[in-house]
Amino acid sequence: MEVGDDAHGNLGVTRKRKRSDGETNTLSNFSLDDLNQDILERVLSRLPTSAFFRLSSVCKRWKSVAASSSFKCACSDIPARDPWFFMVDPHLNRSIVFDSTENNWKKLNYPPLLQNRHLDSIPVAASGGLICFRNLWGNFVVSNPLTGSCSELPPVDLHQMGQSLHAIVMSGDPNGCKGSYKLVLVYGQLPKLRFKVYRSTTGCWDDDITLSRKVDDSIEFNLNDDTVVYFLSRTGNVVSTNMQRSPSKQYSSVITNKSGDNIVYFISSSGTIMACNLSKRCFVEYPRLLPVFSEYSIDVVECRGEMLVVMLSEFLETSSLRVWRYDEETRTWHQIAALPPAMSHEWYGKKVDINCVGAGDQILICMNSNELYTYLLCDLVENQWTELPKCCTNGEAVEFMSAFSFEPRIEASV
Repeated sequence: MEVGDDAHGNLGVTRKRKRSDGETNTLSNFSLDDLNQDILERVLSRLPTSAFFRLSSVCKRWKSVAASSSFKCACSDIPARDPWFFMVDPHLNRSIVFDSTENNWKKLNYPPLLQNRHLDSIPVAASGGLICFRNLWGNFVVSNPLTGSCSELPPVDLHQMGQSLHAIVMSGDPNGCKGSYKLVLVYGQLPKLRFKVYRSTTGCWDDDITLSRKVDDSIEFNLNDDTVVYFLSRTGNVVSTNMQRSPSKQYSSVITNKSGDNIVYFISSSGTIMACNLSKRCFVEYPRLLPVFSEYSIDVVECRGEMLVVMLSEFLETSSLRVWRYDEETRTWHQIAALPPAMSHEWYGKKVDINCVGAGDQILICMNSNELYTYLLCDLVENQWTELPKCCTNGEAVEFMSAFSFEPRIEASV
């Protein structure tokens, strides 16, 4: 069997010419029906995830594949899948995702455990093929948004302990089995911070651990120095309003692994970026990038294992949306991407709230104001910015406040 282009430039399959002995190449008559079950499952596991939902309508054999445990095992061998973005609307009552492979919107069924009380539950973290929800009582529910399977974690009552929650972050557990995950909570009153970890492998919470403040020379500077670099803060009027408009990002945080150290980054209530090294049990407060009374909106994201900062600020009667990376060696901040001025200028004076999420080399940015809203996808490698198509339901465009990135995996287990 040969692969080639037809007259219209479409990829197609052509038959080889007959052999000189007159026999026909047997491969030209090969069918997927001739594959044994194991090989068929491995072939189908490489299809885009959206195709899985159509397997049952092809034939009885493919329908049995979709429900097979060995097929899910074959899917787990696929190292990575293009991200889907779980979108959060202002009313927290929809379950809509953006498929980055097919570049379209899809509606999913809400997890059964949350259907009767989904108005009281909001997504707060995601990792791999799973999304974590938190309800008004502070309890967590982890769900696979594709299959609807979900599990409620053992309760942990921080309010009863008199503790303020600062960060909720989810990641794979390298110390556990394949597909295992952990949920990390950072809480306390500065400078007395603590963290607690739930591990899916044990099904329970670890004992809480105290974090000590680390004095780092890299963030000490003279306030009278004209070369001072200020870090981003959430203390402006825009940011205070934003935190109320997007409750799912109230505990906006990311986790990275640097030289074996797990580090959680989050935005504190006082308006600075905190870096908590869970492995070394210490934390540092990063320097500011802008003066404390400047108006802007920011968020932290994780891309390819590092923390980045996205900021929308206003200067000289125009707005600017930029992505920043911190260089540990030179101890300076560097701009790595910027929205073209022609696309950012319309947001000047609109009191914009941005909520972002990273996925590989991409960042999805939800931009909302009382007048406008849009969703941008930034490719950090090419510095290309793409506006996502509008999502319409019953003829009306749907507004989303934020999003969570996850890999669409039917085999992901809660």
